[in-house]
Amino acid sequence: MDLENQKRVKEFAEQFGAENIVVLLGAAEAEASGLAAETVTAGDPTYAGPLTGVSLGLTVYHICEPEIKAEVDPGVYEDQISMMEMVLDIDEIVSEMSSIREQYCKYL
Repeated sequence: MDLENQKRVKEFAEQFGAENIVVLLGAAEAEASGLAAETVTAGDPTYAGPLTGVSLGLTVYHICEPEIKAEVDPGVYEDQISMMEMVLDIDEIVSEMSSIREQYCKYL
């Protein structure tokens, strides 16, 4: 997650309250999704950005997780996401995201 996005997430959490924020990711690889998820929950593990040492505990999901897919209009999901979903390792992404939520999310 780039430094500008870290700054935005931190500002939103401060403005609206961390308990009112859900972060939705769409990275193509489980490892990248996990790194971004860890950043918005436990703090920036690279120690490079505004979330260094800041544990927000935000709720975080990947767009391809069943919980989120069920909330999206099926036509929109089909048009915008389904092609990518065919080439992603969804099971690996779900496993990575679930692990991060279990470890760090405070507001489930």
